[in-house]
Amino acid sequence: CARLSDRFAPEHLELLVERPRMLADRIQQAGAIFIGPWSPEAVGDYLAGPNHTLPTCGSARYSGALSVETFMRHTSMIEFSREALEATGGAVVELADSEGLHSHANSVKVRLD
Repeated sequence: CARLSDRFAPEHLELLVERPRMLADRIQQAGAIFIGPWSPEAVGDYLAGPNHTLPTCGSARYSGALSVETFMRHTSMIEFSREALEATGGAVVELADSEGLHSHANSVKVRLD
């Protein structure tokens, strides 16, 4: 059931099964999951608190509900040591060259020369 649900990635998913919590824990792709017979969709939309702006048309495969985090900026920070770049740089050069991104490849090569 979880795999089938994940394929559809529904906006709203009501679990009216014998052990809904166990099934809910296995579902990865749904906008909102309503667990058990006393949790109708309307409760989630109007009372329980989750955002009513949910991913539609299967977009729950790659997106979640609208939240404060939607408007937050995330920055990745990467810090390699010389040893780490020496150990992995060859693979980076190979990948960059295979994509035609020769300046990316050169940015590694010049550091290792």
